[in-house]
Amino acid sequence: MKIQVLGTGCPKCKKTAEIMKEAASKMGLNEGGDYAFEKVETISEIMKFGVISTPGVVIDGKVMVSGKVPSLAEATTYITNNLAGNGK
Repeated sequence: MKIQVLGTGCPKCKKTAEIMKEAASKMGLNEGGDYAFEKVETISEIMKFGVISTPGVVIDGKVMVSGKVPSLAEATTYITNNLAGNGK
């Protein structure tokens, strides 16, 4: 699974990255093993996802949320739904 956080480095984008990593960790997933994590910070790359408002979260190429910092519960739901959809 690949988790990407879209944002130019603002405080909300940094918080989103922390929340996504925390959610994955609480689910017993290990970065580098169970999932890859990437911060996408250039405007041109962010726009390729069709995201205009940051922060954004993309899991396996699918935009899960944009324009707000997800709660820990929301982040966990995004990951859970992705894993269920992939049969893992």
